[in-house]
Amino acid sequence: MNSSASDPSRIVVYHRHHARRQRAKALSHLVPALVLLSSLLPLLQGEAPSWVTAAEIGVGAAYVVLLVRELRHLHHHPHHRAAVEWLEIAGAGILALEGYHIWHRHHEAEAAGAPARFHVLPWLYWGGALVYVGLAFGLRHLDARRHLHLHAEGFSLRPNPLVPLRHWRWADIDTLVAVGPADLLIRYRSGREERLSFAHLHEGPALREQLLQHAAGGPVHDENEEPA
Repeated sequence: MNSSASDPSRIVVYHRHHARRQRAKALSHLVPALVLLSSLLPLLQGEAPSWVTAAEIGVGAAYVVLLVRELRHLHHHPHHRAAVEWLEIAGAGILALEGYHIWHRHHEAEAAGAPARFHVLPWLYWGGALVYVGLAFGLRHLDARRHLHLHAEGFSLRPNPLVPLRHWRWADIDTLVAVGPADLLIRYRSGREERLSFAHLHEGPALREQLLQHAAGGPVHDENEEPA
């Protein structure tokens, strides 16, 4: 479980495939990074260096090194974020260079006589680079938005940082019923029922159990239990 250090009742939650998704995201820029590193070959053949070549080699090498570190980190600590995610910074560098190359090709074509016009694609790459810089400093805060909050009046849950936080109040709930390995049936005093699943979350069964323990002062039942 990943409780907030300042508030142990506020538990950060993750998708059960969080580590797999992070690995896929990290590997998504590996090929462009290797392409940038290939700029080293002309230098070895005697070509004069330029600031673009130096940037390509530096960014490509940084991404590969940081990728290896990130994969090791995900293997040992898949749910821990650093204050600054440097791999995202390197990814921003790759996008910025790709945008520059697209812009440069268009600029050369216009210098050779092609009609001048506004090109959107380079700006999309540069915009993507800015997003990655924002993510580098904001992923930890974005993760913290996904949480289960256990408090005296009930509980709150946001399993996805992009959806609104939902609240449940003990005053509205009649009973909580554990269903299956990781689901919860909420029976309201009005007679309405709602099924809440924790199966898609990392340690979903344990999260449900912690919620049931939090509600232990009220009526908590388990449909899987044998009758006495």
